[in-house]
Amino acid sequence: QLQLVESGGGLVQPGGSLKLACTASGSTLDGYAIGWFRQAPGKGREAVSCFSRPDLSIYYDHSLKGRFSLLRDIAKNTVYLQMNSLSPEDTGVYYCAAGWPGVPCDSSDYNRWGQGTQVTVSS
Repeated sequence: QLQLVESGGGLVQPGGSLKLACTASGSTLDGYAIGWFRQAPGKGREAVSCFSRPDLSIYYDHSLKGRFSLLRDIAKNTVYLQMNSLSPEDTGVYYCAAGWPGVPCDSSDYNRWGQGTQVTVSS
């Protein structure tokens, strides 16, 4: 059974960068749609970026495109989220999730979730 573990979160100053990792075990990530979602304090869970299947197209929330990048390392069975030019508005818990091929980048369509990693952007 597919299990996901996020890592790489932490405290960073405004303008800084972080690289989050989502490592899978129990199954290969190939064949799944993989997404990153985040939840800020007091807010709902929102989509950040997703690898769609089967065409491997990448979706980014329009407000994040240009600052965030989604990367895959097939050999390590890992998907990364590179985050640059971070601001306090990016603070939240970041989750990695897997869904069936063809699903849109919407949290309700993803059925395997990691435990989340905290990202705090503050001076």
